This record gives sequence, structure tokens and C-alpha cells, in this order.
Amino acid sequence: MTGIRRTAATAVLLLALPLSVAAAPAPAAPPAGSVTAAPPTPTVPTGVHADLPRPTGPHAVGREILQLVDRSRADPWVPSAGPRRLMVSMYYPAKAGTGGPAPYMTPEAARLMLDGKLPGNTIPTEAVTATRTWAKSDARPEHGRYPLVVLSPGFTMPRTELTGLAEDLASRGYVVALVDHTYENTGTTFPDGTTLPCVICDHFPEGGAATVSASRAKDISFVVDRLTARTHPDWRYARMIDDDRIGTAGHSLGGAAAVPALLTDDRILAGVNLDGTMDYEVPADGLHGKPFMLLGHPLPGPEDSTWTDSWPRLDGWKRWLTLAGSNHGSFTDVPVLAEKLGIPTPPGTTLSAQRGMELTRSYVAAFFDLHLKGIARPVLDGPTAADPEVEFHS
Repeated sequence: MTGIRRTAATAVLLLALPLSVAAAPAPAAPPAGSVTAAPPTPTVPTGVHADLPRPTGPHAVGREILQLVDRSRADPWVPSAGPRRLMVSMYYPAKAGTGGPAPYMTPEAARLMLDGKLPGNTIPTEAVTATRTWAKSDARPEHGRYPLVVLSPGFTMPRTELTGLAEDLASRGYVVALVDHTYENTGTTFPDGTTLPCVICDHFPEGGAATVSASRAKDISFVVDRLTARTHPDWRYARMIDDDRIGTAGHSLGGAAAVPALLTDDRILAGVNLDGTMDYEVPADGLHGKPFMLLGHPLPGPEDSTWTDSWPRLDGWKRWLTLAGSNHGSFTDVPVLAEKLGIPTPPGTTLSAQRGMELTRSYVAAFFDLHLKGIARPVLDGPTAADPEVEFHS
């Protein structure tokens, strides 16, 4: 498994699929009318770029980029590279009117993503790097202490795929650490200008996706270590973090990684899986009573067995929600970018890119409001007329 809740592989969603899945045959016969070959890459006029939806919270948003080095741990995928190095985007409540533009991603990372996901790519990197974001680089922080949420992207995807969610959480009063897991995505750019490519995108290491999830849990815990260190934390605004209120969430394999993170780190109190196969098995005795939410797309056939098997083992507060008309990428920035760049919507998708992001933001924030801030959010209690796309499973 790959962290994707698998149906037939659909080539028009290449931006949201791992390289290995995009190149591999589907595990089952595709349903009638599905597309099984990639269409030509669209020609994008000069100057066209996407705009992420405006964050919905009351705070302005700041962003800083950190490099964190775990000198206690060799890189698991390229040991010869030395200590594990991670790039992390920090989003935080900021003073309005401070800071400067925060670019979406570096040109080299954008080129590697486009070329890796779209065979014969003709989309210029500028169409992605010019994506409108709402955070301000080096903005002055607001006063106060806020819960920390660590976000992990999908396998082969750069951390920027969760920018819209990260900005929104920060606008609602969270500090967010958005992590690139080095050598696990199309390209990670470091401060010296080097962009490291993916080395495991076409094949999982021994132990499969569960091994990668466990490694990501170590990355997540290390990020928490360095952000909450009592002396010399690695972020100058670390005082903003309330280290008694920490959660984690992720998309696809990044969502699967929430399970080992909750199991192995007592500081992490709650987790969300956005449409990720539960490759790392929930043990029979559960997650130590910690709250967990599954938010995904509906499958055309039987439910994902990793979700149905995990569900009864979740021993704390739990929700299983699906968004009607969504697809694997609906919980990320990918559909917003694809729509603007003329990349076709996967067959069966009826949920708009904007609505997918709106619902993802709303339910993820509600989950963390309840479990990290103690604020009741009735949208989590059951179906509502305002959100008819949201189905509650039991």
C-alpha cells in the first residue's frame, strides 16, 4: 500500500499520486468511463497562477522556514548523507501589516514536482511558484501561547500541498509546523540552494509503507523536540507554543504517520488522517485513548479494509467522515492548482476545489479546537444541513 486509499489509479490526478502509483497498473479493473492514460499536459498562458483561498480565522499569518538537523539519527534513506535533515515551514498568528511576501515553493522544487508528476510536462514553474499565499514572511508574532499542530504531506508530495490548511489553522490561533520528509518527495530545497530529490518514490524500503510511517513519526517527534526545547529551541518564536497542547495531522501517508506518532510520543494528544491508507496498524489496545479523526473520499466499492479494521481499535473519541464527490487530492491544495492550470478533474469528482478546501479546513480546525482548546464544535456531532457533503460513518 502507498498511503492512498486505493481505487483504480486515475492518471489525470497525477499531481496527487505517488510517482510509483502513477506509473503502475491499477490493482483492479477501472470502472466504466474512467480514464487510464494521461492526457496531454495543458499549455498554460504566461502569467497564469493559482490563488489559495483566504484563511478564515481572525489572525494575520506569519511564516518562517527552518532547517532542523537531528544529529542523533542518520538519514534512514541515504545514510551516507549524514544526520537526518528536515525543512519545516512554521506558520503562526502574526501582527497584521508586518512581513513580506511568502513564496509558495522554490523554482527547483516546483520543476521537480511538475516534471515528476506530469510526463511530458510543459507547465512553466512560474505557474506554481507564483501561487498566491496569504502568510507573510518574517511577520512579527502575536502575543500569547498557542497549540502546536504538526502537518505531514502525502508520499512523494512536497510539504507545500498543505499550505492552505496550514495558513488557515494559523489564522484560527495555532502554531503549525509543516514538515518536508527529506528524500520522500519530489524535491526538498535547503538553505544552501541544494534541492534533494526523492530516493524512495519508486519503491518502498523493506517493511513497506509502515516503515516510512514509523520514520515519519520519528521526524514529527524530533520537530516537537526542537520547537519545545527548554533551552535553545530552534525557532526564535518558540515561546508562542503551548507544549501541553500538541496535535498532528497529515494527508495520505502523512495521515497514516499520525498513528505511530500518537503511539510513541506522549506529548502528541490528538491526530487526523486525511485520506491515508492505515498502513501502520492500530494495535488491539488502541491509541492510549487519544482522539482520532478519519476524513476521506468515498470509495466506489467496499470500504478501505485498513479503515474498517482500525475503526473498532480506536479507543478514544473518534470520527470517520467522508466528503461526497471528493477525490484523494481534495484535502490539499492540489485541486486548486490543477483547476487553474487546466489539469482535468478525475472522473466522478463533483466537489469543487474551493469547497473541498473549505470543508477540510472547517472539520480539521473543529477537531483541534475540541481536543486542544476544549471548545465544543457541534459540526463534529453529526450531519448538518449546512454541510450536506459530509457523511458520518459508524
